[in-house]
Amino acid sequence: MTILDKIVARKTIEVAAAKAKVSLEQLMQYPLFDRTCHNLKESVLDPAKTGIIAEFKRASPSKGLINGSSAVEDVVLAYQNAGASAISVLTDGDFFQGSLEDLTAARKVLSIPLLRKEFIVDRYQIAEAKAYGADIILLIAACLSPDTIRDLSVYAKSLGLNILLEVHNEEELLLNIIPEIDAIGVNNRNLKDFSVDLQHSYNLVNKIPDNYIKVSESGIADPTTIKLLKATGFHSFLIGENFMKTKDPAAAIIDFVAQLD
Repeated sequence: MTILDKIVARKTIEVAAAKAKVSLEQLMQYPLFDRTCHNLKESVLDPAKTGIIAEFKRASPSKGLINGSSAVEDVVLAYQNAGASAISVLTDGDFFQGSLEDLTAARKVLSIPLLRKEFIVDRYQIAEAKAYGADIILLIAACLSPDTIRDLSVYAKSLGLNILLEVHNEEELLLNIIPEIDAIGVNNRNLKDFSVDLQHSYNLVNKIPDNYIKVSESGIADPTTIKLLKATGFHSFLIGENFMKTKDPAAAIIDFVAQLD
């Protein structure tokens, strides 16, 4: 089994346990469930912001522990203040040491769009995302069929959520161009073996229709790379480990953004 296979298999068990503990009807009664979501496209295209989707990530399957000391509220607020267009928070516990509580903690201090970074395989997780304060959900083409992506997208839209579709190659892209999606992200990291190659973004950028926000994800560690990606047509840039691997993620993003000018 690949790492992705293991994650998805675990996620199916996890979702069944969550449903047994808290029903969908109960999730819909959570205070945050009825809030109006921030608009991802508006925030990304805001000239006062950087286009960066800055991520709070404690660990990963490939790197192990990345940052076990920084508080989620402190980090995400610093990201926002530095000009991030959106924030991504990992909520997977087994492989990334995240939680839904991290998502809610981030929501309390943010006024920009918040992404639940998760391996979504079931509608229930989308309802969870809304109930815990997310504005955006991630759908990963590598672990979902086109029919499932369409079903999940329609449901997410019915809740007012923004949708980021993640693809890794042209086949995944072409099979999943549907109107419900707001943004298409090219993951430069292969989720089957976790290798990283920015060329995936350069190869796909012109094949993504212009009505979608175009996002390059993973492997971005240099402000020069953002300038190059922007020049080819990307609007947004998801940065995960680059800030979190430092002792002071807040200082790291401030220094990074200063070099974008």
